[in-house]
Amino acid sequence: MFAGFQKHQRQVNGVQIAYRIGGSGPGLLLLHGHPQTHVIWHKIAERLSQHFTVVAADLRGYGDSGKPAASEDHASYSKREMGRDMVALMRELGMPMFSILAHDRGARVAHRLALDHPRTVVRMALLDIAPTLAMYRQTDEAFARAYWHWFFLIRPAPLPETLLEANPEQYLHSVMGSGSASLTPFTEEAFAEYLRCASLPGAARGVCEDYRASAGIDLEHDRANIAAGNHLQLPLLVLWGAEGTVGHCFDPLKEWQQVATDVRGKALPSGHYLAEEIPGELLAEVVPFLT
Repeated sequence: MFAGFQKHQRQVNGVQIAYRIGGSGPGLLLLHGHPQTHVIWHKIAERLSQHFTVVAADLRGYGDSGKPAASEDHASYSKREMGRDMVALMRELGMPMFSILAHDRGARVAHRLALDHPRTVVRMALLDIAPTLAMYRQTDEAFARAYWHWFFLIRPAPLPETLLEANPEQYLHSVMGSGSASLTPFTEEAFAEYLRCASLPGAARGVCEDYRASAGIDLEHDRANIAAGNHLQLPLLVLWGAEGTVGHCFDPLKEWQQVATDVRGKALPSGHYLAEEIPGELLAEVVPFLT
C-alpha cells in the first residue's frame, strides 16, 4: 500500500500527528473517518499523487496519531482543535494553502477547518456526510438504528471505552460490516491495520471523545456560525453513497446548500465507504474537480 509514499510523525498544535506524504504538485490533504485511519485512501492515493502532493493524515485520537487526555467540555477533541492540527501540519510541510478530500469524521473536521481558516483551503470534496447539526436536528428512528454508535459513544466514560477495549475487532465488524457492501470492500491488509490501531492504548478514548465533542461543543460552534451567517465560500463537492444511510435519511446536497455558497454534488453507486468500494468512480469525480 502507498507505493512511493513516506510515513512520518510530526508534533503540531501540541499533539503528535502521523501521516504519509507522496507525489508532487499542489497540496491535497486526505482525512479519514471512523473507525478507520488514513489507510482508507490506499486504493486511490497513488493516482492522486500523480496530480498533487498528497498528505494522508491520522486524526488525533485515531491511528498512530496522539490521543490526548479528555477535557470536561471535550474541547480537546473538537473539530476546531482537530482542524488546527491539520492546518499546522500542512504549514510545517510547506503547504499553507491546500485542498481537502475527506470522508465521514474527517469531513466534519474539514468543514470546521474551512470555516475557521477560509484563506487556507482552495477546494474541498466531502464524502458521505451532511452537516453535523442538520443530522442531529433531523434524527429519526431509521437514522438512529443505522448510526447507533453516534448515541452509544457519547455516553459518559468509562462505559463505552470499556466495551470497545474489550473486543475492538467485534466493534469494527459491527460498524464497518453493517453497510450495504458488508466487509467486502476492505482488503485483509487494510482491515488488519484498522484493527491494530483500534487496539492501541487510548484509541477507545479518542473515538468516544470525538463523538462526545460532536454532540456538544461542535454543535455550539456550528450554531454560532449559522447565527453569524458564516458560510463556506470555497468550491465544494459533496458525494454520497446511493446505498448508504446518509443518502437514505437526508438530502445531502440540499443540506450543504444551506451552509455553502458554491456547492455541487451527487450520489454514487456505493455504500458509506466510497474510497474502498468504488475507487475508480470516486477518482473520476474528484480529480477533475480538485484540479
